[in-house]
Amino acid sequence: MPTIFTHAVVPLAVGIACGTRRLPPRLIAAGMLAAMLPDADVVAFKLGIAYADDFGHRGASHSLLFAGVVAALGALLHRPLQTRPWIAALWLFACAASHPLLDSLTNGGLGVALWWPWSGGRVFAPWQPIAVSPIGSGFFSARGVAVMASEARWVWLPCAALAGAGLALRRALSSRP
Repeated sequence: MPTIFTHAVVPLAVGIACGTRRLPPRLIAAGMLAAMLPDADVVAFKLGIAYADDFGHRGASHSLLFAGVVAALGALLHRPLQTRPWIAALWLFACAASHPLLDSLTNGGLGVALWWPWSGGRVFAPWQPIAVSPIGSGFFSARGVAVMASEARWVWLPCAALAGAGLALRRALSSRP
């Protein structure tokens, strides 16, 4: 998996690119949380649930169904998120779904249960350039540093470019006569 921080970077970058007129700060923050939420499944390890089980790591919480549930909750909570129900739902679905899609780009683990409950199979993207993050104390090691470098190259830098391009475009359009 990419680190928890990297999952939050994707909605943040899109939020910066789109601007607060389109995506209110509360909605952006909710998107960042939605993007990190699937990794709450690591609690399964403490409960004795195996990694490969449906409710293990990268299991049900990494599915499109889970993203749909997050989207439905977002639609119900649209008022505090300062947006319309359909915008909250669409945004939170995209943010929650970005998590397993990023995880599928990693070079380790068992894949993601993207199609759960319709399929118990785990999938990877055809291309896996992101180094898989160690779980637990291994994060603060040489391998953890290598993972952060991989994430910087494949996620953080493209996200920074997207945010910068969106910001520049919005400024250029706002200064037109």
